[in-house]
Amino acid sequence: MALVNHRTGRAMSTKYANRVFGRDRDTMDVAFPGDVIGLVNAGDLAIGDTLSVDGKAALPPMPTLAPEHFMLARSRDSSRYKRFRRGLAELEEEGVIQVLRHAERGDREPILAAVGPLQYDVTRHRLEAEYGASIDLTPTRFVTARRTDKSGAIALAAARGVEILTRSDGTLVALFESKHGLNAILRDQPSILLDPVFAS
Repeated sequence: MALVNHRTGRAMSTKYANRVFGRDRDTMDVAFPGDVIGLVNAGDLAIGDTLSVDGKAALPPMPTLAPEHFMLARSRDSSRYKRFRRGLAELEEEGVIQVLRHAERGDREPILAAVGPLQYDVTRHRLEAEYGASIDLTPTRFVTARRTDKSGAIALAAARGVEILTRSDGTLVALFESKHGLNAILRDQPSILLDPVFAS
């Protein structure tokens, strides 16, 4: 069967679909709702993609909750930096963690944003177990994040206790050291975009 990826509009073949159950794999011709299947050579697929016969199926994007915890990440072993970077990119794509990059620090020392501290344990374990990349996580002084735009980033550049970072999808994110500082900016400069909705 040929299916269309709604996100890309490209057709893909399900010629070698496999039923997946634990470690078992069986080639299959028919699947029903709830079946877990594996598609061979499905490199174009991303988390949240929808496949349909006509490509017209539209599902809402998976929601992303606003992060409340922020840690600076560093690779412990510079020789495994590529694994560190690739692992973070894949974990971010899966929704395990959000990766925020500073214009100057870039990928070397990203800030990882999470809803809860358990996400850091999952990130550390998976980076070490699946990618062979051990990391150091250092708490930051940031307590809240807001989405902004280019003009907001320029206006906030001189503000104390604020840092502007970029998410992988290009979204500009303002991190604040205190909620009082955020509230003062919201009060004194209401024209700055500081959207509390932090969705991807």
